[in-house]
Amino acid sequence: MTSAPLPQPRFRASRTLRAIVVGLAVSCTAPALADNLPDAQRLIKRGQYEQALEKVDAQLRETPDDAQARFLKGVIYTETDRTAEAIAVFTKLTEDYPEMPESYNNLAVLYARQNLYDKARMALEMAIQSHPTYATAYENLGDLHAKQASQAYAKAVQLDAGSKTAKAKLALARDLIARPAKPAPIPAAQPAEAVAAPARTENASSETSR
Repeated sequence: MTSAPLPQPRFRASRTLRAIVVGLAVSCTAPALADNLPDAQRLIKRGQYEQALEKVDAQLRETPDDAQARFLKGVIYTETDRTAEAIAVFTKLTEDYPEMPESYNNLAVLYARQNLYDKARMALEMAIQSHPTYATAYENLGDLHAKQASQAYAKAVQLDAGSKTAKAKLALARDLIARPAKPAPIPAAQPAEAVAAPARTENASSETSR
């Protein structure tokens, strides 16, 4: 999430995506991939979202509770600016799979997109609580605080245009949140038997399926 005034976030497929508003990284990493989902993820990487959604929906018709398919559906909705539907998908995933930090992270990006920074912060804190070693959530939380700091410094400059310290801090904060985002890798598919288990990613590889 970068710059002031706030631009709308942009999303790019095939990598952990970044929302320009405050620089939050959206995870497009599904847990273990079910039978129909590798094709869907390849289509997402190529930006062919309608075809990807068809693959995901086909999987969900066979296994309605498939966490990976539901996650990828949320990613597709995010990529295609269907924000309300994406929020609904990721919210339900956090309820059904509270140990999966990527869903909280993506919720945070979507909330930040709407300038709902308190909700974004709470979602990131839940991601960290569910998975204390999930680095993306820490980075995004830092970006969020930097954005809020930038807004506070901007207000200080507005109220006291002669404040050199506020201006310096504002410039520093804006420079920080304007830096290019660091993409995150898409993990390799995991064994098919993991499909029925709660969602897992490479970031949670140290955990065992329950």
